Amino acid sequence: MADKQSNQQAQRNFGTGGSPSRPVFIVDGSRTPFLKARGKPGPFPAAELVVGCGRQLMARQPFEPSAIDEVVLGCVMPGPDEANIARVLALRLGIGNDVPAYTVQRNCASGLQALDCAAMEIAANRAELILAGGVESMSHAPILYNNDMVNWLAALNGAKTLGQRLAVFSKLRLKYFKPIIALLRGLSDPIVGLSMGQTAENLAYRFHISRAQMDEYAARSHLRLANAQDKGYLQEVEPLYDYSGHFFDNDDGLRRDSSVENLAKLKPVFDRPFGSVTAGNSAQVTDGAALLLLASEKAVKQYQLPVLGQIVDSHWAGLAPAQMGLGPVHAISPILKRHQYQLKDIDYWEINEAFAAQVLGCLAAWENEDYCKNELGLAVTMGKLDQERLNVDGGGVSLGHPVGASGARIVLHLLDVLKRNNAKRGIASLCIGGGQGGAMLVERV
Repeated sequence: MADKQSNQQAQRNFGTGGSPSRPVFIVDGSRTPFLKARGKPGPFPAAELVVGCGRQLMARQPFEPSAIDEVVLGCVMPGPDEANIARVLALRLGIGNDVPAYTVQRNCASGLQALDCAAMEIAANRAELILAGGVESMSHAPILYNNDMVNWLAALNGAKTLGQRLAVFSKLRLKYFKPIIALLRGLSDPIVGLSMGQTAENLAYRFHISRAQMDEYAARSHLRLANAQDKGYLQEVEPLYDYSGHFFDNDDGLRRDSSVENLAKLKPVFDRPFGSVTAGNSAQVTDGAALLLLASEKAVKQYQLPVLGQIVDSHWAGLAPAQMGLGPVHAISPILKRHQYQLKDIDYWEINEAFAAQVLGCLAAWENEDYCKNELGLAVTMGKLDQERLNVDGGGVSLGHPVGASGARIVLHLLDVLKRNNAKRGIASLCIGGGQGGAMLVERV
């Protein structure tokens, strides 16, 4: 099974499969601050977030916006005025009417999927410059009418006479006003009937991850983000201004006083009262955007562009939806196998923190002989990943996880971490609701 998946992926891998292939470089990128949702729509819908992110990025380029060949954007829940939000972004940035744009959706890894799609276009000699990334304004997720109300409104619309309308009004019931919260539906799996938090509880149970371990990981995520902000490590963040003149320049979900003791006071959310996954050791519901510029070698030379790094490989994997948090294990392991790397050969890692239990579950799976043999098809365990090289500036628990944007953010920040530490090689990966995983191998050039 594992060999079959590796062979299938090899046909899509950069530089293989018989199609024309070229190196793919990341030359620049930026992101917005990640702004925590606070119970009402935040200051920016998705389009405003990503345009604010892209405006500064494009302004500092040595080429005209029209030099972009395509725009690819990941987004899970665009608003009603944001159909094909990638096209909205392209037009509002002045990239031009004749430049195509499309939006992709692979749940939590939509931003990574956008980068992968863009890289394949350049590798196949179909583009030279592509703007790609992701965005999500989770606080603006739509609230929907239920089917009873939709049918009632349809009947009202079809009523022609006053008598018919009165008859329809007589059938209106209070239950018709019960809304469907799209965000909650989107964070649940319709196949297995579990919320994403419940799948994290599954991993905690399977690998014996304690509440104290989760809270310790969560507290460390906040401390690492605080350190990164204090030392000016997050240079990829572009400030945003709303129409009231308010200024946003930092990820505002940071809790500087986070500690194991404080987190221990929180009650379980997804498996009450016995579970271990809480709001404090889970990713925050957040608004944010991240964009990267991908270029061919020809474009790099033509415009004398700086190179942040090269996309070397990527992999997408599927697994049981109830264990979806282990997706990174299934996506990363084939990449390591193809390149004959061990965990220690990767200098730095970004594994998206959907839940502390989920990241810890991935690390535990690589150390588990039964899992590596029976689930990954490996002869030996992958071993222990050094957490001092994992999410060194915090992650989704402290930064937040705007689902369409996180995949692009972790790749962009990974390249910055590699540069800062004069390191060469990194892997960015995410678990994906519905039972998938995605990973991307990048190197500094």
